[in-house]
Amino acid sequence: MKRKATIERKTNETNVKISLNIDGTGKREINTPVGFLNHMLDLFAKGGLFDLTVKAKGDTWIDEHHTIEDIGIVLGEAFAKALGDKRGINRYGFFILPMDEALATTAIDFAGRYSFRFECNFKREKVGDLPTELVKHFWDTFAQNAKVNLFIKVEYGENEHHKIEAIFKTVARATRMAVTIDKRTGNRIPSTKEVL
Repeated sequence: MKRKATIERKTNETNVKISLNIDGTGKREINTPVGFLNHMLDLFAKGGLFDLTVKAKGDTWIDEHHTIEDIGIVLGEAFAKALGDKRGINRYGFFILPMDEALATTAIDFAGRYSFRFECNFKREKVGDLPTELVKHFWDTFAQNAKVNLFIKVEYGENEHHKIEAIFKTVARATRMAVTIDKRTGNRIPSTKEVL
């Protein structure tokens, strides 16, 4: 089974197209108008070993919100579509990641239901051209559309770049664990309900 998806979303505010191969090697081509987000998505694909193409345009002359939100929507939808009924996956993933002085933890459950918690305090309004408030919003939007329980916590950190990088890397690694096929399941759905 090829776990791939291509999703395109066009609105009056944005045009986003994402292609995802869950069983990739970390190949990536990221092109959005938000440079720091490009860097973070590049790290996400590399850390998760996902082949990921992201092409996005948006009304960034207004602000970055619409574009970042819609990328989160489409990335979440791509994971949901590529995983299908989620047969054979681990379902759960977690990772604790140090990034210099920052420490981030993620736990994720591809439950088919949405829940989200984010704990990180930022001292700066922006890192590069990325508003720090939109880091939380990006992952919240992703979780809603991927239909996952997603918990992210940054316990330590002084440098805002390091905190955000730790977040994207730890989500990548936790997601990679969760979507990996466990051969012992016999390709069954990982729930006593037999549906996710």
